[in-house]
Amino acid sequence: MSDVHLDIRGRIAEIRLDNPTKLNAFTVDMLARLAAHLDVIERDTQIACVLVTAEGEKAFCSGADINGWGDLTPAEFARHWVRGGHRIFDRLARLSKPTIAVLNGHAFGGGLELASACDIRVMTPRATIALPEAAVGIVPGWSGTQRLARLLPEPVLKEMALFGRRISAERALQFGFAAEVGEDVRALAETIAARVTELSPRAVEIAKSMIHAARGEDAGAMIEALGSAAISASADRNEGVSAFREKRKPTFSGQ
Repeated sequence: MSDVHLDIRGRIAEIRLDNPTKLNAFTVDMLARLAAHLDVIERDTQIACVLVTAEGEKAFCSGADINGWGDLTPAEFARHWVRGGHRIFDRLARLSKPTIAVLNGHAFGGGLELASACDIRVMTPRATIALPEAAVGIVPGWSGTQRLARLLPEPVLKEMALFGRRISAERALQFGFAAEVGEDVRALAETIAARVTELSPRAVEIAKSMIHAARGEDAGAMIEALGSAAISASADRNEGVSAFREKRKPTFSGQ
């Protein structure tokens, strides 16, 4: 039975794909579970870092289960499957906590898009990445042509999307798509995550927001969030709230 698990150990959370008989391909239910787990993680102020992992050793995620979308009408496919998955992956990308994709195996299609929504990636030397959608008559739908265009050189992205080529972990490391490559990717990820727990959570969160705003990852919302955080610490904000509750005219100090 397919599932997406959430395990929280201390200050590190782990989202784990569990559909190994189908190479951890996403089903509709798995997408819904992922969305629910992201809400839990966002609200938990004790979580400092998130690992995204998968069961088995052959594949991190082979993409979307064709049985989940193969019989959908064009309208259903576009409105629900593509837009729904895109929305959930955007939620992962914009999580306030840093995220690490642990590629224990191949990441194809939606699996590669899932990894690209994380802040960094570690890969086993055996892992490859690919966008095989054209082989079944579709195109990437969960940010494969958008977010990946910011993470990979254009010719490399075209190799995958237009020519159906797989990219090795070694090449992914050269391009900066992978932070590290090693046999024990779980240990690599845990070492990186442990360091995050020693840093200022607010500094990490704000730095992530600033970087995302600079690269166009929901820039408008990021700018407004940072501005709102700054104004919330002001004396004027406190005075405005107090005046509203006391039904009087506020006296702002500019502090």
